[in-house]
Amino acid sequence: MSGQHLERNHNSRGSGAEPGPVSGDPWLPAGSGEVLLVTANVRLQAETERIAAAVGASLRTVVDSSGALPLWDTVGMVLLGSDIRELPPRRRAPSVLLGLNSEGDALWELGAALGAERVAVLPEAAAWLAEHLGRSQDPDPGGMVLGVTGGCGGAGASTAAVWLANEAAVHGIRTLLVDGDPRGGGLELCLAAEDAPGLRWPDLAGASGSIGTGQLSDSLPQAGGFSFLSWPGSRDRPLGVEPGAVAAVLDAARRGFELIIVDIGRGTESLGSFAWDCDRILLVVPAQLRAAVAAARLLQELPPVDTALVIRGNAGTVLDGPLIAESLGLPLHGVLPELRGTAAAAELGRLLEFGKRKAVRRFAESVLQLLDDGAV
Repeated sequence: MSGQHLERNHNSRGSGAEPGPVSGDPWLPAGSGEVLLVTANVRLQAETERIAAAVGASLRTVVDSSGALPLWDTVGMVLLGSDIRELPPRRRAPSVLLGLNSEGDALWELGAALGAERVAVLPEAAAWLAEHLGRSQDPDPGGMVLGVTGGCGGAGASTAAVWLANEAAVHGIRTLLVDGDPRGGGLELCLAAEDAPGLRWPDLAGASGSIGTGQLSDSLPQAGGFSFLSWPGSRDRPLGVEPGAVAAVLDAARRGFELIIVDIGRGTESLGSFAWDCDRILLVVPAQLRAAVAAARLLQELPPVDTALVIRGNAGTVLDGPLIAESLGLPLHGVLPELRGTAAAAELGRLLEFGKRKAVRRFAESVLQLLDDGAV
């Protein structure tokens, strides 16, 4: 198993918009390097044209979907203004939905409904958009960003994320584990790595634009053979990190790592900051009725990213897995073993030690193999 073969796939999971067929790999330029901007909003036009000119991107602007139809599937990237509410029939999802900071949460809801791969709020995200446009000619899509979140509280998402990162490192995959929940207490505590030297999220709170790949990877702490970026495991109130900083960090991570595993958390802030930058998401759900109901509700908040189910339970739970997967409309991607002492191990920073057990390794290896096969 090699991380170089991990495939990225960002097709719509289905969140209100009917996904159209996608020709080839949606992460590669679709025939040309031209960028299409679809908006009648004068301010969005001006902002985007200024950014495109700064990075030397070839930009074509049209004011509505009908004008975009002849170009939609031949350009390298489609930027859609928030004033456009309908897409041409049976066309690929827009690469980026552009909006203004006055639009608030409605912009993210629109992005989910339209199946947009990313959402950028201007002018705050100008530096990120410049970097994104500058890399639009690059045929190398970079590493895969795999999000892990729990369908309910205490589902075991953090545990699954740690074990997957550990197993990936064992297989020689350059892996980064990212703590996406500022209120989760600090993922580094599960690793007993709170004293490991390196940057934490507060050190990157002001990051924007392009971050050097080597600069990031060389500055991060390590545990279990992989790098990690955590919120501090302290009682201090965490500093806020803007979505632009998150995007800048994850873009640098894509260039420096083969696999980036993000423990997303379940809060609105975490979902808005991290879930939209994931290529795929694993939803961890205990084999319980209430957990399945909670997971169904959470699915409505996830962006249109390919999502698969991981059931947490014992060997007998396998029989329940397909039923829960069918009820949620998700493919079943594995069974996270419910081992006695796991919660205590997380408290004592011994999750990596538990990750050496045969049941854990079988789970993690099977998930990584499915990722390698593009099965999500």
